[in-house]
Amino acid sequence: MKKPCYAKKNIKEGAWSEQEDQKLKDYISAHGEGSWHTVPQAAGLYRCGKSCRQRWLNYLRPDLKRGNFGEDEEDLIIRLHALLGNRWSLIAGRIPGRSDNEIKNYWNSHLQKKLINKGVDPNNHRLHHSFSNLEKVTGASATKSHFENEQGCSDGNYNSNEDQRSWSGSDINLDLASKISPPRPINNEANSMD
Repeated sequence: MKKPCYAKKNIKEGAWSEQEDQKLKDYISAHGEGSWHTVPQAAGLYRCGKSCRQRWLNYLRPDLKRGNFGEDEEDLIIRLHALLGNRWSLIAGRIPGRSDNEIKNYWNSHLQKKLINKGVDPNNHRLHHSFSNLEKVTGASATKSHFENEQGCSDGNYNSNEDQRSWSGSDINLDLASKISPPRPINNEANSMD
């Protein structure tokens, strides 16, 4: 079994220094991304390739967005999650400047709760069957017609095929069907014993 990179001799762990960040930036700007296992030695870093890749993708890339997610980004994440599930890398590939890890963390800490508060199951993006339990938890009155007015849903499902009403970013690829197959449905017939 292969040893993890941090178990190797002279591999540094923990916080990155400004000098290390600069070495990585300089190397990537001169040579580009790719072959991450060779980057540390070539850049003069005592880090493993995985650490260099994560540092670049999550913190140092010049196209990374900083700060809060916008409402248009939230809406897009919800629609992409309805289509792709927890495929964070695929979702991040359609939201410029955001990393897969950042999107996953935002989903888990904010968007799931937001959907639940609106009466939507974050796993299947359908309205909850019982609104009385939701009222007890949130103290808010939730009805199907209220949700429909708020989100533009008409059949109890979060409408992932809704027109791109608030999104005008031309650099976003929303043509998901040609590249990604939707999650496979569970075949209950094959699992049942008659």
